[in-house]
Amino acid sequence: MGIDINDTAALTQADTQQLLAQLGQCGDLCRQGLDQAQGLPVSSLGRPIDEIVLCSVGGGPVAALRQVKSMLSDTARVPVILHQAYHMPAYVDANSLVFIVNYSGGSEEMASACRSAIEAGANVAAMTAGGVIADLVKERGGLFFPLPAGKIPRLISTSHVLIPLLVILHRMGLIPDPASDISETIALMPMLASSYGPASTIENNLAKQLAAEWQGQIPIVYGTLPFTDSAAYRLKYQLAENGGRMAFANAMSALHHDEAYGWDEAGMDRFHVTLISDAEDHERMSRRIEATAEVLGSRAGAVHVVRSRGESRLSRLCSLTHLFDYATVYDSLLRVNPDKGKALNEFRAAFNR
Repeated sequence: MGIDINDTAALTQADTQQLLAQLGQCGDLCRQGLDQAQGLPVSSLGRPIDEIVLCSVGGGPVAALRQVKSMLSDTARVPVILHQAYHMPAYVDANSLVFIVNYSGGSEEMASACRSAIEAGANVAAMTAGGVIADLVKERGGLFFPLPAGKIPRLISTSHVLIPLLVILHRMGLIPDPASDISETIALMPMLASSYGPASTIENNLAKQLAAEWQGQIPIVYGTLPFTDSAAYRLKYQLAENGGRMAFANAMSALHHDEAYGWDEAGMDRFHVTLISDAEDHERMSRRIEATAEVLGSRAGAVHVVRSRGESRLSRLCSLTHLFDYATVYDSLLRVNPDKGKALNEFRAAFNR
């Protein structure tokens, strides 16, 4: 490692994007997103809704939409579907509510999906900082939630996508009131920042411990269905976007079926495994997590069981998000990838030839 993970001054100097400082402001940002969503004009849809379709690309907003889907797995009155293709499924029609979430408002997949939803006669809402998607939805009189300009999208996905979506869906009469859960989550943020921030040493800082363990390893993270798999994918996305690191994510049951065979391959000690445990895990799944740590302990390079914090489902989910966000920033500071973004730029150049 080229930097002392307990040297606060060195971390701050190396963090040229000030990601750690912005993570420390997450509670304030969540209040801003909450206030904005509460003040947004939300009119009655005037007809029944058969499904909620959440559309996005890019790690930050997609992670937030996965979290919404997980949050509402047993409370939403209609199915909640994550969709990332250019065109809407055949079932989307006038009784569908479609959210297009795209920071730039111009990603080609989402612009195409937006047009497809409009053509299908769906109720289309947008969350963007502008662009063609905002124009399309505004022209049709759809609900528009403006994302703040000049921000790093993945760092405002909790404050300006996850929390506002829950508020908006409640105001539409589609989900129970999330107010108390949001209040608890916002109150938890300063405690998480204190636990995982740069001033907390590695001996007491789980985020720093994970980052140190990942060095020289390939991270794999497993959550459980229907809830913490969204946190697992959030970690995968953040490892890529913050540090230019390849990582893998999945839900626990797959590991105990088809994916189990892969762990008999030689060289699996190159992988670090993070297992996510939560208070709402099925009692059999809790036992499986313990057994999985035992079995993979002799195969993987390291295994770490991470437990969520908080009381409400939202606060526990966000506790995992905040932990993983801090850990991936520390990881990026410990192992600078000079080629980060090179493949992305090559992809875009090839697409546009």
